[in-house]
Amino acid sequence: MLDRVASHDSPKRILVILHQENSTPGRIGRLLQTSGYELDIRRPRYGDPLPSTLREHTGAIVFGGPMSANDGDDYIRREIDWIGVPLAENKPFLGLCLGAQMLARHLGKRVYRHPQGRVEIGYHAIDPTPEGHRLCNAPFPTRVYHWHREGFDLPCGADLLARGEHFETQACRYGESAYGLQFHPEVTYAMMCRWTVRALERATPEPGAHPRHAHLEGWHMHDDAVARWLKAFLAHWLAGGVAGAAPQSVRMSAQ
Repeated sequence: MLDRVASHDSPKRILVILHQENSTPGRIGRLLQTSGYELDIRRPRYGDPLPSTLREHTGAIVFGGPMSANDGDDYIRREIDWIGVPLAENKPFLGLCLGAQMLARHLGKRVYRHPQGRVEIGYHAIDPTPEGHRLCNAPFPTRVYHWHREGFDLPCGADLLARGEHFETQACRYGESAYGLQFHPEVTYAMMCRWTVRALERATPEPGAHPRHAHLEGWHMHDDAVARWLKAFLAHWLAGGVAGAAPQSVRMSAQ
């Protein structure tokens, strides 16, 4: 279960933004539901509206997808603009892969392809910063699951939580409760199998795309550390959205 600071009148509903018809929130969705949170799933790509306020939500998560934050589609531009709602209301916001890149675009930063055409598909090493190591009550993982061809520059005023060799910004925090993760801690073994069967063949020729067997072997080697960190991170992230909660330094004093 995810521990969080108690509040009798705070909603237990998470806005979940997905980008494909059959996408799911994976392990993150399961952890939230097990802890009593309702998932309000919206797919703006298919016409679902986004709320003008998050008064009825604890926080919001924007997941990944095969599209680019640089695309000119109306729904992409609307999502990028909409990120101003959780930021203005100081609600917990989490962007994963594409969602993190949208956060960067909202804050005026570049989303870009690697100049040598590298990608990160499969398990790749990251280097947590001291701020990343202090983030929550579990060690920041050092090898995580990726599936992206683009990265993003660190927004002005954001804290870098983890860096990578080819795409430097791997995790960041903006303000007290907005986070962007370039990697995919939400992925389950079943999701990984689907992704690698459906899309890996097209990506394998690209430098940085690992073969399918390396994805599955990596799960058995690295996922326990990712799962422990994700549970602790979500508890920390959710605590930031509770009205009247103690300041972060008090909430995290047990670290």
